[in-house]
Amino acid sequence: MRPVNLIPAEERRGGAAPLRTGPLPYVVLGGLVVLLLGVVALVLAGNQVADREGEVAQLEREDARAAAKARDLAAYTEFREMSEARVATVSELADSRFDWERVMRELALILPSDVWLVGLTASASPGVAIEGDAASDTAGMRAAAPGPALQLSGCASSQDAVAAFVTALEDIDGVTRVGVQSSELPSGKESGSGNGRDSQGGECRTREWIAKFGIVVAFDAAPVADAVTGEEAAPVATTKPVEADSAEESGSDEGSEGEAE
Repeated sequence: MRPVNLIPAEERRGGAAPLRTGPLPYVVLGGLVVLLLGVVALVLAGNQVADREGEVAQLEREDARAAAKARDLAAYTEFREMSEARVATVSELADSRFDWERVMRELALILPSDVWLVGLTASASPGVAIEGDAASDTAGMRAAAPGPALQLSGCASSQDAVAAFVTALEDIDGVTRVGVQSSELPSGKESGSGNGRDSQGGECRTREWIAKFGIVVAFDAAPVADAVTGEEAAPVATTKPVEADSAEESGSDEGSEGEAE
C-alpha cells in the first residue's frame, strides 16, 4: 500500500516544509557584516596610530640625546674650527713671507774679496719707498721687478770683478735675474787718494782702477706678504752703509805704494 500523509501541508515539518523568506534577515546580516568590518578597521587604525606615536616618541628621545651630546661637544667643535682657521692663516702668512735672512746669509757667502758694498736695500715690492744710495741708483731697474728684490751699490777692483760678482749673485737660491744698472770707472775728478771709505755720498772709487756698480737682484717667483693681505708691503730692510772690507784697504795700500815708487 502507498502511505498517505494526512497532516495538513501548513503543519508539516522537514525538507518538504515551505521556507520563510523576506528582506529583513538580509538587512540584519548586512548590518552585522558592516559593523564587524568597522570594528576591525578601527582596531587596525588604533594600532597603527599607537605604533606611529611610539616611533615619534622614540625619535624625540633620540633627538634629545643627540642635542645634549651636540651641546657637550660644541666647545670641542668650536676649538677645532678656530684651530683650523689659525693654522690656515699661519700657513698663508708663512708661504707669503720672503726669507730675507737666508738671502743675506747666502749673499755674505758669495761676496768676493775684491768687491765691497756701500749700500744695500731690500724691499718686498717696487711700491715701497726707501731712501738711500742703493735705492736711488737703481730705482729705474727696481721698478721693473714686481716681486722682492735687492738693490746693491758698491765698488769692485775692476770691471771683471763686477762681472764675476753678477755671476755669483745668480747662484743665490730663488734669484730669477740679476740686472746691472751701472758699472763705471772714476773720471779724473772722482779718483783720488784715500782709504777706500768716503762718508760723503758713498763714493768708493778712490783709485782709477776701481769700478762703482749698481745692481738689482730680483726674486720674481717669490710670493710676498701683500699678496695675501692686500696692503702695501712694508720695507723688509732699510738702506744702510756697508763698511769696506780689508780687500779694499789692501787695494788702496797697493795703489799708494805704486804712487810712492
